[in-house]
Formats: sequence, C-alpha cells, structure tokens
Amino acid sequence: MSIDLGTPRVLSPHDAERQVLLADPRGYCAGVDRAVVTVEEALDLYGAPVYVRKQIVHNKHVVANLEQRGAVFVEELDEVPEGATVVFSAHGVSPAVHAQAAERSLKTIDATCPLVTKVHHEAKRFAREGYTILLIGHAGHEEVEGTAGEAPQQTVLVERPEDVDTLEFPADARLAWLSQTTLSVDETMETVRRLREKFPQLEDPPSDDICYATQNRQVAVKEIGADADLVIVVGSGNSSNSVRLVEVALEAGAKAAYRVDDASEIDEAWLDGVERVSVTSGASVPDDLVQGVLGYLAERGYPDARAVLTAEESLTFALPKELRRDLKAAGRA
Repeated sequence: MSIDLGTPRVLSPHDAERQVLLADPRGYCAGVDRAVVTVEEALDLYGAPVYVRKQIVHNKHVVANLEQRGAVFVEELDEVPEGATVVFSAHGVSPAVHAQAAERSLKTIDATCPLVTKVHHEAKRFAREGYTILLIGHAGHEEVEGTAGEAPQQTVLVERPEDVDTLEFPADARLAWLSQTTLSVDETMETVRRLREKFPQLEDPPSDDICYATQNRQVAVKEIGADADLVIVVGSGNSSNSVRLVEVALEAGAKAAYRVDDASEIDEAWLDGVERVSVTSGASVPDDLVQGVLGYLAERGYPDARAVLTAEESLTFALPKELRRDLKAAGRA
C-alpha cells in the first residue's frame, strides 16, 4: 500500500547545490516516550534498582542512560530478585510472563505500548472465535513473541510475502491476519494481498496494526529520500522500524541509505560526491542523536537542515495504571 500525500517531490534532480533535509516527524513516538518516562518515574519514586525485562525500547543509548540512573536490564524474570519491581518493555509480553511474575511476587509495571496491547486484544478475540491467526512479523522479535503468546496453538508466523506460498489450510478454515506494529507498510500489504489471493476467507483486523508513527516515518523518508544522494537513518540495529526506514528510503529512490546509532558510526567516504543528504530517525531515538548527525554534516560543509513536515503528531499516552496509582499515593500525580 503506497501512500500518496498529493505533494510535489521535495528534491529536484537538477538542483546540484548541497542541501540537508530533515524528516518531520521522526524520533520518539508516543509509546516510546511513555515507556522511557515510566522507567524514569519508577526510579525517582521507588529508588534504584528498578529492573526492566528486555530493553525498554530498542535503542542502546536510551538503555545506557537509564542504566546510569539505576535501571537493571534483564533478559528473563528469573534474573530479578523475588518481590522486586520490574517494568515490562514497550514491546509487550505474553501471558506466560505475567504468570511467572505473579509466581515470583514481583511488583510489575506494564509499559507495553497501547497500540501493541490493541494487537494482543485482537489476537485473544480471534482465538476465542476459533480463528487461526496469521501473524505477520519477524521471528524472535519481542513484540511477536508477546502477541503469539496470547494464542500460541492458533498462531502461525508469516515473515515474508513469499512465505505465503508454503501455507496450506482447508478451504473452510477460519483465518485472520495480524501484524507486528513496526513493519514496512508496503511489504505488509503485499503479504496480505498474497494471503487474500490464496485464502479468500481471510479476515482483517478491525484496523491496521502497523502503528501511526511507523507509517508516518515511512511516508516522511519516502518524501525526503526520493532523489537523495544519501539517506542517514539514526537508530539501533535491533530497532525494526529503523531498519525498515533504510529499506523504504532505497525503494523510494535514494542512491544510498545507511543506519547509524550515532554520528560516530558515519563513514566519511559515504559523503564522497554527495550533494543531497536526508536525515531521519527511528521511533525510539532521542533527538540529541539526530542533532549530532547534523553537527557532523555541518562540520563538513553541509548547510543547516531544512525540515520537511509530512504529518502532525499530537498523540500521547497516560503512564501505566500501576505507576499512576503509586505516584498519586505519594502525592506526585
């Protein structure tokens, strides 16, 4: 599904002057902001250490900063002392993880993005109604593990459009699709097209599962990436939405596109002969890292960046109810 904004191309192929374009929106989405603030507020309220299962968001700088403040990141709950406070990451967890936390008397704060929680609710409803759920996403990603965990016996993972060819179900099988929230919009819609072609009875979720921020950032990188000599995407390697931005930029016509965690990872050779540079960042990237990239470019003779606005974002999410309750009890609500 390509999204046409009805606006002219930002970059002219005949404009040889150096320029830097900056995507807007970029960086933190509402779910990431909520998750990071949750850990910060928990540290202020309860004191260190506060344990966090998995990376709170997929950005190594954010994780390192929170570690300096006293957060302890663990892979599994058996690393958390009994009775301690643990935050669940923005990517969500399965019912089995909630059960394990209860068994170990852990005080849990669920920072799952509400848009991921919506997908969990959809999975539970489809499972109750007897559907097999075709979950489009990446194997091993925390979000996929959490969603699949809602109905593990009724969920089949579909990673790529070509995976559809290997699927076989009876003609009367009840099938529904859901997706990870951070995928490429175009690739996901191609997977759905192939699924529907092969299984006409396929049911859709009530609304698209790919989150607004992922879609907005992909639209923005298409706009600033078309005809760009170079696109720099700021984001960590385990950030699905950041990796997708590189792919979308190349598909949009960028001559080259690279992902970096910060300016220190830029290879100066990338700038050889480059006049038009576009910069964006994934949904879990603090803006100071983007500013570092712009500073790097400025030091090498590139002009101040021109922001290109493709969407307005005003969505915010309330903090997790467990944390709001304790903040209110402490007179800090």
